Amino acid sequence: MALEEKMIEPFAERQVRGEVGGRVISFGTSSYGYDVRCATEFKIFTNVHTNNVVDPKNFDETSFVAIDEEVCVIPPNSFALARTVEYFRIPSDVLTICLGKSTYARCGIIVNVTPLEPEWEGHVTLEFSNTTPLPAKIYANEGVAQMLFFQSDEQCETTYRQRGGKYMGQTGVTPPKA
Repeated sequence: MALEEKMIEPFAERQVRGEVGGRVISFGTSSYGYDVRCATEFKIFTNVHTNNVVDPKNFDETSFVAIDEEVCVIPPNSFALARTVEYFRIPSDVLTICLGKSTYARCGIIVNVTPLEPEWEGHVTLEFSNTTPLPAKIYANEGVAQMLFFQSDEQCETTYRQRGGKYMGQTGVTPPKA
């Protein structure tokens, strides 16, 4: 289904692991899902503007520092946004759930993504929380989370596309929209 419907681009048909001598956090097709990679675009929360309040209805993008690097260091007890390398096109009868990879979870780095609804498409914005009192690294172009796909035996009543969802077709790290 992934290849025929161009559901995931680029698509790795097998799980890619580190080659001999190289260490890579795996990505690609897994037993029942797909392990996505993180792109080099990151937005890290900062407290440079100490009078800012994080308000989802009126988000101030000066709360972020944007970087484009192979490695992102998230400060202790802080947060960063990134995006997947992969672009998704979710079929109208599929719901997709994302869970963090255990390699990051065991380091106190939590990955959060809201469900990808039927007929949503775009690069997935990834939310990383560093729950530790130490700086934490995120590696671009390596696996960070696993997508699980649930296919229904019937079509949903209203797809994300039909509803005109505000995050439809996003291509970069996308901050909150009210």
